[in-house]
Amino acid sequence: MASASRSSPPDGGWGWVVVFGAFVSIGFSYAFPKALTMYFKEIQRHFGVSYSQIAWVSSIMLAVMYAGGPVSSVLVNRYGSRPVVITGGLMCSVSMVAASFSSTITHLYFCVGIIGGLGLSFNLQPSLTIIGKYFQVRRPIANGLAMAGSPVFLCTLAPLNQFLFDHFGWRGSFFILGAMLLNCCVAGSLMRPLNDVGGPHRPETNGAMKPKSCENGTQVQTKAKRSCLDSVSCFMDLSLFRHRGFIIYLIGNMLMFFGFFAPMIFLAPYAKHRGMDEYSAASLLSALALVDMFARPGTGLLANTPHVRPRVQYLFSFAITYNGVCHLLCPLASGYWGLVVYAVCYGVVYGMVCALLFECLMDVVGTSRFSSAVGLVTIFECCPVLLGPPIAGALVDMFGDYSYMFYMCGAVMLTSGLFLFVMNYYNYRRKDAARRAQENDTELAERNAQNELMHGDTRTCDQTQEGDGQSQGMDSGTPGVRAETEDIPI
Repeated sequence: MASASRSSPPDGGWGWVVVFGAFVSIGFSYAFPKALTMYFKEIQRHFGVSYSQIAWVSSIMLAVMYAGGPVSSVLVNRYGSRPVVITGGLMCSVSMVAASFSSTITHLYFCVGIIGGLGLSFNLQPSLTIIGKYFQVRRPIANGLAMAGSPVFLCTLAPLNQFLFDHFGWRGSFFILGAMLLNCCVAGSLMRPLNDVGGPHRPETNGAMKPKSCENGTQVQTKAKRSCLDSVSCFMDLSLFRHRGFIIYLIGNMLMFFGFFAPMIFLAPYAKHRGMDEYSAASLLSALALVDMFARPGTGLLANTPHVRPRVQYLFSFAITYNGVCHLLCPLASGYWGLVVYAVCYGVVYGMVCALLFECLMDVVGTSRFSSAVGLVTIFECCPVLLGPPIAGALVDMFGDYSYMFYMCGAVMLTSGLFLFVMNYYNYRRKDAARRAQENDTELAERNAQNELMHGDTRTCDQTQEGDGQSQGMDSGTPGVRAETEDIPI
């Protein structure tokens, strides 16, 4: 019992230091691609490219960050979170320093988009994984605090980038940002493995449950040739594709991400299209980020309550549905203050979705399979993340109005939220039925055990009486044996 208690997540202690490291790492991962957009106008003028060409820098960076999830999962399962985050910080730093010497837009695609995006992937996924190892009871709060790094860093990097650009230009700013990204290495050094903090020494599985085909690998691989699928299964838990809750989560999130990022990207241009100045348009994003900053930890506190946590998937479905409703009503907002109200409502539900995004995945698959699950989810999500903003921009170009873009994103988010709500209701019903059946089986087994014990005592008494009555004659022995045999429960 003492060993079991020590092997459970500590839910505090050094875990809060790990949350701070994840706060820094996640903050850079989500905020950095958005903060770079302020340099695009000058880079576009310098290289003489169109806006669509320069916009692909952030799109490639985000897509690679999601597509690198399986690679990051394999490395986390093999080496742990700390070295992977440190490696990701080094890659991000090198990518920005190399990008400061770029001579063509293609160099930016490769340096910032591919190398930087892969480095951000190495920062994001291990930070989410290690929180599940340190926290169980307070895990929603820890996830909410860590995910709050995105709006905090977005509010900080925006004025900082403007200051750097005014004094050093975009090349000097990229070089300085590359040095700043080395802070991800510091954040990664804080993510000590749980065995180093205390508790019994356990096999270094890094939170992943390897399939049986991977156990005793050197013995199994003697003469048998494993298929490619078996080799992949050694590092990624492909059995998740037979998990009902995981499939529901994956389908709902793939649909959601088609309309998730586009409203934030086009909010400032939409405000300018409505005749507002640049300062007023920028203030909408500031209001959104400020509300988002408090919505994420607040959602974590709400999700950790005893009434919400057992059905946290419903809260996630509600947040996505509410997000879609906000986008559908956005074109009806009139004037600056109408858009401020939209930005505040959008910031609340955006923070709720981001705070619950990985918490709900961990709730579905458990902490032991989370590393593989998040890697598989991100590889499927990279397609809608890459295509969602260009599709929204094509609608703006086609109709010359931003309203259709908001209608499209709202309809997609609303459909995703309703799908998740209905399917999670079905999944919860199936799980409750399975739990009741298991409880009935357990109760029946206990009842049978009690009956067997009672019959055993009865047989003992019968045998004692039979031994006392043997002096009356041997003819009475045979009926006694038959009666005892008939009392044995089947």
